[in-house]
Amino acid sequence: MRVTVLGAGDAFSSGGRRQSGYFVEVGSTGFLLDCGVTTLLALKTIGIGAERIDFIAISHLHGDHFGGLPFLFLEYLYEKPRTKPLVITGPPGLEERVRDLYRAMYRELSERPLCFPLCFEELIAGQATTVCDVQLLPFYVPHQEKHVSFGYRVTAGGKALLYSGDCGWNENLIHYSHDTDLAICECCYFHTQAPFHISYPTIARESRRMGCKRLLLSHIGREVLERMDEVTLECAYDGMVLEV
Repeated sequence: MRVTVLGAGDAFSSGGRRQSGYFVEVGSTGFLLDCGVTTLLALKTIGIGAERIDFIAISHLHGDHFGGLPFLFLEYLYEKPRTKPLVITGPPGLEERVRDLYRAMYRELSERPLCFPLCFEELIAGQATTVCDVQLLPFYVPHQEKHVSFGYRVTAGGKALLYSGDCGWNENLIHYSHDTDLAICECCYFHTQAPFHISYPTIARESRRMGCKRLLLSHIGREVLERMDEVTLECAYDGMVLEV
């Protein structure tokens, strides 16, 4: 399993970092974990062809995590014509929100049929699904008041990966990160304490309980960047490649 960090930043692109997106390769399968607005830019900057994406798993429906999808659709229509199906998985309401976003950004184009099958699979927390031989197990994380946010435990090719999405600290991170080869966990704050994002002192204190072989902090916010000299845990950066 190879993971390329397309964007390690928060919604504000703090420190000039791109928004959330991770390209994961397992054998001949490639997929995205989240698709922030800067995802297509990241793919082209790094040199990863968008045609290598077989499916996309969205953690939650905030723009810095799914707002890049319309640009991928354009890429598949004009620059890299696509014929194979594109599967997008995510929380309830996924299809409606994605289609609404596409319609808002490219109204006339959205009224025409795509040149490839677009398939949505809205997931239920605790129920695993398999896409292209990759098992996705979504679980609830605290981030939004009214809508569902997921973390994912991903299993493929004999490897296991945890992706927290955006969330406050919660015990599901301990449960689902156990025995994973890599855990990618958000770390938006340093001194701010909030129920919907994790602060560095919290994850530093709890990291030993996670039971993962490697912990990588991402979704790095301004507070963390300002105090990087105090950070001892490994942090992601745009373009980082991890061999799992």
